[in-house]
This record gives sequence, C-alpha cells and structure tokens, in this order.
Amino acid sequence: MPSTAEKRASFRELHKTGCFVIPNPWDVGSARYLQGLGFKALASTSAGFAFALGLPDGAVSREAMLAHFRDIVAATDVPVNADFEGGFADAPEGVAESVQLCVETGIAGLSIEDSTSDPAIPLYDFDLALARVQAARAAIDKAGGDVVFTARSEGFIRGRPDMDETIRRLKAFATAGADCLYAPGIKTPEQIGAVVQAVAPKPVNFLMSAATDLTVDDLTRLGVRRISLGGTLARVAWTALARAAREIANEGKFTSLAGTMANAELNGFFRDDMKKRSR
Repeated sequence: MPSTAEKRASFRELHKTGCFVIPNPWDVGSARYLQGLGFKALASTSAGFAFALGLPDGAVSREAMLAHFRDIVAATDVPVNADFEGGFADAPEGVAESVQLCVETGIAGLSIEDSTSDPAIPLYDFDLALARVQAARAAIDKAGGDVVFTARSEGFIRGRPDMDETIRRLKAFATAGADCLYAPGIKTPEQIGAVVQAVAPKPVNFLMSAATDLTVDDLTRLGVRRISLGGTLARVAWTALARAAREIANEGKFTSLAGTMANAELNGFFRDDMKKRSR
C-alpha cells in the first residue's frame, strides 16, 4: 500500500493538469468498489455517511467523522479527500484544531465550508469566513503542508445564490492559500466558466449532484479540474432501496428487484479484492 506521503503527492499531482472524477463512497465497501473501478482518488461524503448512521447530514460528531476518515483511508490505496463540513467549529481557532486532527487521520485532502448551518444566517460573515480559511491553511502548513486544501463557498446550496458574492469569497479564499476552490450548486456553463476564470490558475472542483447533459469532456473544456459527486451515489443507493421497499410495503409486489446485482458478482469482486490486499 502506498504511504500517506505518496498518496498526498499523487493527489496534488492530479490537480495540476486535466480533469478527474473523484467519486464519494460512504463506507468501506463502497470505497473498495469504487477503487476497484479504477478511480484515481476518492472523497468522503458527510451526507452519505450520516444517512448510513441513521442521521441527517450535519449531525455526525467530529469524533465519529474522524474515525470514518481513518477507516476509509486504511481500506484504500488511493488518495482520500475528507468532506470536513465546517470544521466542527465556528471560531478560527477551533477550525485549526479540527483540521490538525483531520490531517492526522492520513487523508490526502480536506475541505472547509463557509456555511453556518443556521438557515437564518446561512453563511459566515465574509471576514470570519476568510479567517477560518486562513486558520485551516495555517494548521495544514504546521502539519507539513502536503494536504490539498479545498475552500468551499456554500451560497448556491444554502439559499444565497449570489454569483458576485460567491466569486468574491472564492477569490479571497484562493489568495488566503486554498489549493482548490469549490462552489457547490453552480450548474450552468456560464457559472462554471466564471468561477474557473475568477480563481485561475488554481483548480476548481465541480459538484455533479443531479442528472445533467454535461459530460466530463464538457467540464474539462470549461476548465474544471476535479468533479465530485457529493452524496449523490449514496442517494442513488437509497433511491433504489426506497423504491423497492415501498413497492413491497404498499403494493405487495417485487418487480423493483429486477436487475439487481447477484450475490455471486459482489462476492466475486470482494473476494478478489481481499486477495489483492493480502498479497
């Protein structure tokens, strides 16, 4: 298995040119399966992990989240980016402490949001949001500086879809030392292009969260460097479960089970995967 330093170096290299997809597993099994498909890096999903625990997104404790990161990192050979929500603190000092703990899990990258999780005031004040990014950057540098730091501006998914303010924040976060910039919720080619141009030459992560005509090639041409899926794959799984279970419960029918992967296929994959890891 590659060392932590090797994973971090390869993750940083992925951000230099081209465009790559970084899917989001929510447990060890989904992480190993996605790695087995050849993806070069993985990212955690706070929502997917929360749902697996029977919790809403944002309700997982810092301790449980850090343990989850350690599990995913230990189970995979590729770099892992941590969806670290808002750093489990409001004050910059608290963010710095959390980031230090996150780095110690062996992740290759992490993201920090500017969302307060308060619907009445969904985003941190600009100056505080910037100070939080600066604190995260300082904590990563203190730990060696090799973890890729993604700064997120959440306006488009928190009821504040203001393009000018989003770009203002991302530009400030880039200047403050973020390695990668991320505005989840932007969707149109015009929005994507504007963000890419605003923070260039730093890389941009794009969130693919719903069915869209945009392809990897389209996003590459727009200048996107990294494409993540957030909790979308977890929701795909929950959608299939809910559809089948509702049909059984409400109609007494089992037609939704058609086309399901066979036990033999999954057993074969994980048996081969286990053999590879034991060599």
